[in-house]
Amino acid sequence: MERVEDAFSPAAAESALGWWAEAGVDTLVDEAPRDWLRPKSREAPTAAPVAAETPEETLPGQLDLFQAWLASSDRLAFAAPAAPRVCPSGDPASGLMILADMPTGEDCTAGTLISGEAGRLFDRMLAAIGRDRDSVYLAALSCIRSPSGQLNSESMKSCAALARHHIGLAEPKAVLLFGDSCAKALLGLSVPQARGRWHEIATHAGPVKALATIAPRQLLDSPRLKAMAWADLQMLIEEVKE
Repeated sequence: MERVEDAFSPAAAESALGWWAEAGVDTLVDEAPRDWLRPKSREAPTAAPVAAETPEETLPGQLDLFQAWLASSDRLAFAAPAAPRVCPSGDPASGLMILADMPTGEDCTAGTLISGEAGRLFDRMLAAIGRDRDSVYLAALSCIRSPSGQLNSESMKSCAALARHHIGLAEPKAVLLFGDSCAKALLGLSVPQARGRWHEIATHAGPVKALATIAPRQLLDSPRLKAMAWADLQMLIEEVKE
């Protein structure tokens, strides 16, 4: 899909500059020279793909039908009549899919993933790479929050199978995984083990490149990690740029 980037509005530019400052960026020139005209490497990723698991039930084979299934199925982990669901948002054709683990309580109230103060930081991160919520596809491993706010091994396994199916339907150029739960579910590694290099997620539509990084809420708790997150975003920019 071709995209023509609009010029930054003053508000978007201010947001991007705010994120760069928080991440410790103080120069637009790298210490080491970079060959911007060099073709992308076609070498295999450093990590082997994680094998896909077949969901226990037949899942819808079209993205819009799968989204409707997520919004209504009682077969999802943590499904209950009163349990709020925060469903995917944004543009599935954008080329960039971002996965969180599950909605927070604040997200359930707001009806959107990564809301509140973490959401404002997330918006600045997106602005810094020339994106916004309308030009990414944002989803969660589980669109329903668990009572404990965490995924156990069994729920992680079932949510990972659904996420692989979801990724295969969206067919993004790359997937950005926020936090340990996403990284462990889809890569078998924690963020410290996984970040800084590309991986592949096996799907029914073929392998999809994936990058793990630190979740915005953790960045709020540990601002010193913002420089690492910015380094990950720079890797992402190179992969998904038009």
